[in-house]
Amino acid sequence: MTDVAVEQGQEHAEDQHDEYEGEEATEQTSTEAPAQGGFTLPEPGTASAMTDGFAVAVRGRIKVADEVVEKVAALAALEIAGVADLGGDLERAFESVRDRIGLGAKRANQGVRASILNQQVTVDITIVIEYGYVVMEVATDVRANVARSVSHMLGMRVTEVNVTVDDVRLPGEGDKPAEPEDENF
Repeated sequence: MTDVAVEQGQEHAEDQHDEYEGEEATEQTSTEAPAQGGFTLPEPGTASAMTDGFAVAVRGRIKVADEVVEKVAALAALEIAGVADLGGDLERAFESVRDRIGLGAKRANQGVRASILNQQVTVDITIVIEYGYVVMEVATDVRANVARSVSHMLGMRVTEVNVTVDDVRLPGEGDKPAEPEDENF
């Protein structure tokens, strides 16, 4: 889990601006003179709250768990045409057993590992591709969509998205549980 400061001193605001690669830094303290009434209004774009009708700057931390990044990345990968499933063979087998014995729903972040360090995100994702799709095109589209979605939704810089293609799903495979071949069974 990572902490993201909501409000920082002016000396850190320039560093924050660099981390967001050209986006306007919004976590700054106000440097304006006190407004009428003796309080300082926060600059536009700073975190603020209303207290008794007056705007005040809010301090605190925002914690983002790695699991949040993993779920966003998983959903972004599944949006790409040609992605049949997420996770490696062992992970998918385990989920299949869990499903059959009723131990709960499939994990939303299956096949995805993420780490956050200094507001920079690294994502490792394992996918299964549907037969008939061009593997490199699907993997490239997954990489781009995961980076775009994570960056947009979390406001953090994505430094790496590593895609592993673990398997190809053949037509008819995985659509329904396997039927016993012996009719007397």
